[in-house]
Amino acid sequence: MAKTTRGLGPHTPVSNESEEAAAVGKAASRPPSEGKDPRTTKTTAQGTEQVEGFKPEGLLEAVAAPLTAPDTGKLRDIAEASFGKHPALAETVHGPDNRVKINSTSVYPWRVHASLLITAADNSQWIGTGWFIGPHTLMTAGHVVHIKNSGVPGRDGWVKRIQVMPGRNGSALPYGAVTSARFRSVTGWTNSGDETYDYGAIIIPSELGNTVGWFGFGVYSDAELKASFANVSGYPGDKPSGTQWYDAHKVDSVGPRKVYYDIDTFGGQSGSAAYRIINGGRYGVAVHAYGGATTNSGTRITSPVFNNMVAWKA
Repeated sequence: MAKTTRGLGPHTPVSNESEEAAAVGKAASRPPSEGKDPRTTKTTAQGTEQVEGFKPEGLLEAVAAPLTAPDTGKLRDIAEASFGKHPALAETVHGPDNRVKINSTSVYPWRVHASLLITAADNSQWIGTGWFIGPHTLMTAGHVVHIKNSGVPGRDGWVKRIQVMPGRNGSALPYGAVTSARFRSVTGWTNSGDETYDYGAIIIPSELGNTVGWFGFGVYSDAELKASFANVSGYPGDKPSGTQWYDAHKVDSVGPRKVYYDIDTFGGQSGSAAYRIINGGRYGVAVHAYGGATTNSGTRITSPVFNNMVAWKA
């Protein structure tokens, strides 16, 4: 296990690779990229995606798939591997389900989101979501790449591999699939299992991000976040296998390391981007990971998180 010694405490980055193999150059943060495929979708003036049939509360007014996706309809959310079916942690729908299905998943920004088929160390399989931040790198939850306190012999620790399927639409894989065994997280999660440090990354062997594009990300003040709409799209396990669903809502509240929002989600969306739209560009503000009785939440992108994301970008 590679570990840096930059005095970051729980944000100290770790990898499942040797230190030499895990080394990633620290590049300047890139803005969002819509990728090489010219198809994109529009945004609204309020800062949400323009999706047919979707109306956020409080507002007044494809490429053919050459491959067939695996059937993940009976697989459970990767969060259950670490937490079980803990009601305080379950990603939830609050009241009426406001999620809408994304049909044009091969269009930016939907193709930035990837359906994940996760194989744990004990060969059990699970589902999750990730999102591109660079040509080789997807962000996700820490519990997607490293399982903690499962109570099952041989299951804890770094997962064995993850199959990444960008823009998946049921059985259709408009950009194919790529399998990775290179992962990143931080000691606050891998050592302590602290939900406020629950973030990680997947490094893929191809430059697929150059084709599908990626999101920017940033550190924003409490006031900026509370004035923003948060957007979340991903691959929930309560919907037909491998379908992508979206919802958006004003940010409810923020904490030092968490962002809270009343956005409907479900297990399988662990690792999704919670993002803002600024002048048409998408910027991650948190990594979606948890639920609650009235709000769901994500690990906030603070300065230490941002610095690790920049280092992990490739």
